[in-house]
Amino acid sequence: MNFKPGLAVVLVGENPASKIYVKAKEKACQEVGFYSRKIKLAADISQEKLEEEIEKLNGDPQIHGILVQLPLPSGLDSKKIIKLIDPRKDVDCFHPVNVGELALIEKGADLDKLLMPCTPKGVIKLIQSTGIEIEGKKAVVIGRSSLVGKPAALLLLAKNATVTICHSRTKNLAEETKRADILVAAVGRPNMIGREMVKKGAVVIDVGINRTEEGLAGDVQFEAVKNKAGYLTPVPGGVGPMTIACLLENTLLLTKNPFR
Repeated sequence: MNFKPGLAVVLVGENPASKIYVKAKEKACQEVGFYSRKIKLAADISQEKLEEEIEKLNGDPQIHGILVQLPLPSGLDSKKIIKLIDPRKDVDCFHPVNVGELALIEKGADLDKLLMPCTPKGVIKLIQSTGIEIEGKKAVVIGRSSLVGKPAALLLLAKNATVTICHSRTKNLAEETKRADILVAAVGRPNMIGREMVKKGAVVIDVGINRTEEGLAGDVQFEAVKNKAGYLTPVPGGVGPMTIACLLENTLLLTKNPFR
């Protein structure tokens, strides 16, 4: 049997960061023997033509997972494109049907058997790799985006953590973060989390990838925090590679179409 899980990545335009991400995903597929297809489209493609490309992938038996690299160029309706992806091929778990399933996860569920957004799934796996039990811990998630913050909070809640979501309107942010046994920084502001904001021995997951004049930087001041935190993920080299690993795992899950 010459069966291969198939992943299609749709790249629209010339966003440099998106091109780097797509290249990394292609390389990962090659390394594990997955079928990989890159659909590269011009930035000025019409909404109608982009929708036609998605419909083709929905009906392609070689493709089990579809990923549309975000953000899309201005003028394109990304929400409409995400809704058009067959939920059974929605490898990023962004379709409203899959987001609804995520919100309905019961406490104590075996998350390894569920389709989850790749980055939040990677966050949970990184926390679990420390050997620290999530249940009963106080977890603070900084950031409320639909891509990372909200789903990460839901997954931590499913693991029986006591979860607080902080954001740009949170008062006394440091008072919240200092009480966190598990701190997930996903706000997209370079070096905003300093040593004084972290509880000694905490698990700190830095999801931020920010481009600065000095190079890539996370949301956490790595050098300042590393000797106070019990565990701290680096940027780059932490959440990014785990996200790609979870993308491959989701593609494999979707070959079985177990969700509908």
